[in-house]
Amino acid sequence: MMIREKILSPKKLLLQIRKLKRKKIVFTNGCFDILHAGHVTYLERARKLGDVLIIALNTDASTERLKGPTRPINRLEDRSKVIAALESVTYVTWFDEDTPLALIQKILPDFLVKGGDYEPKSIVGYQDVVSNGGKVKVLPFLEGRSTTKIIERSQRK
Repeated sequence: MMIREKILSPKKLLLQIRKLKRKKIVFTNGCFDILHAGHVTYLERARKLGDVLIIALNTDASTERLKGPTRPINRLEDRSKVIAALESVTYVTWFDEDTPLALIQKILPDFLVKGGDYEPKSIVGYQDVVSNGGKVKVLPFLEGRSTTKIIERSQRK
């Protein structure tokens, strides 16, 4: 599949999902501002949980609200293309709200996945996914990999 075919507006993504019969859908979200080995490893692990991996990216405005006025480093269009280029990723979409809850409630994936040390019940969309028969998983981060640390290292003099 070509990169541009993997990047879908939320509305087009929902139409595409309706065509996926009996496929296990895995959903995750984030800024994915500067892609690094930790992200790639995380997304490969997430994809192994199902047949389709959907990544919902924070828009530029959402990223700025979440991370501060100096972020994102890379704009949504560029982040979308880079994430879509990964073999593990099936579709990329975006959300402008502070959380992807509305999108999760529409997709109701089989697996809702986050990286790090979250408590599953604290993950946005947990109740919606679980009550629909899905599972919420926390995948460990690759030690020592962080966009914030990469930015900090690049700014050292």
